[in-house]
Amino acid sequence: MFGTLVEQQPTAMVMSDFNDLLEAQIPRLRRYARALLRDVTRADDLVQDTIVRALAKQHLWQPGSNLRAWLFTLMHNQHVNNVRQGRREETAVDFDEISSTLIATTDPTAACQLRELDRGLARLPEEQREVILLVGLEGIRYDEAAAILNVPIGTVRSRLFRGRESLRKLMDMDEGPGASPPQEPERRVAA
Repeated sequence: MFGTLVEQQPTAMVMSDFNDLLEAQIPRLRRYARALLRDVTRADDLVQDTIVRALAKQHLWQPGSNLRAWLFTLMHNQHVNNVRQGRREETAVDFDEISSTLIATTDPTAACQLRELDRGLARLPEEQREVILLVGLEGIRYDEAAAILNVPIGTVRSRLFRGRESLRKLMDMDEGPGASPPQEPERRVAA
């Protein structure tokens, strides 16, 4: 009986440690989900689904391995499942409802640039946006992003390059009526 109690105690400590580590990752999960989904309610639902899944599957996580990458993998898979199930909803933002939570900036140029970046990110294909957010916003290494998205590292690099190029073009186009016309891409000659 005494041996059983001693054996259970480390498991309880591991669960407590896991819960503490998981809790520390919630702000990053929320930031990524909100940037990915562009809807606070859906993002919070995704984070909650991810946490529930992580708690249910915590026995699969290897202590000492990268918990953040494991959680982002769970979140990515949950997001893909949600999209496949058709849980996407188009909703309009009620400005009056959220106006009290908006933060005013003293630099109108910075606010304009952030709006342009936000619009540009929204116009990117989802696979490019995911990589840009993981690498650029969350600071995740390429190999970790590849594991999270379950794609080869070369695909991460390619999506990141194409996404960054698209963002540059989109932001240059949105400068207004005085902006220079877009350059025609160079034609490649087949060898």
